[in-house]
Amino acid sequence: MRYDNMVPGRFRSRPNRFVALVDMEGQTQVVHVKNTGRCRELLIPGTRVWCQRAANPSRKTQFDLIAVEKGSRLINMDSQAPNQAAGQWLAGGGLGPVDHLRPETVHGDSRFDFSFTLDGRTCFLEVKGVTLENEGVCAFPDAPTQRGAKHLRGLIRAAGEGYGAYVLFVIQMAEVSLFRPNDATDPQFAAALRDAAAAGVTILAMDCAVTPESMEIRRPVPICLNPLSESRECATL
Repeated sequence: MRYDNMVPGRFRSRPNRFVALVDMEGQTQVVHVKNTGRCRELLIPGTRVWCQRAANPSRKTQFDLIAVEKGSRLINMDSQAPNQAAGQWLAGGGLGPVDHLRPETVHGDSRFDFSFTLDGRTCFLEVKGVTLENEGVCAFPDAPTQRGAKHLRGLIRAAGEGYGAYVLFVIQMAEVSLFRPNDATDPQFAAALRDAAAAGVTILAMDCAVTPESMEIRRPVPICLNPLSESRECATL
């Protein structure tokens, strides 16, 4: 996926979860933040960010905050980007040749991000974007998410009914070493993810090639489902 009309700037502050103040082009702009998560480890005053100029000149905010530099890493923090990148990855054969690829598919009481047919089997896939990183280890979520755990329970039911079931963690940066559930922030989601793996749901984590103008799913990242409290050693998926 690609972005047009990107402008660099410096983050100043975030008055609320929807907007930020960014210094760019010689003035301070109120920009829309395309991620309602906390992102406290990313949005630090003085940090270099990249914003997209809106195509509609009459829009209330003229820019969207898309990416942020964290040390040597460029991290895409657009919460819509993981689904778009996942759709392109699936269509391009990321899981193999798929047919009948559809977004936003309802099954039971769940609405999954994608459905498709793979090897003659109907499958459902849920996408989760990941921006939380510490020394190369990424974790999800960065805030409690009852909705995320509900999606996992829906995938567990789908797997029990004979459907293919997948959860894809799209890590919105490159060159990371490990992905794991964030037990400290949301133990319920972490437990649900382990239950999903045990029930036959396929757990995937992929990093991305990120530039200010693009984000593309790149390659698999090892997954550790063991709680940190149990052991520092981890058998990865």
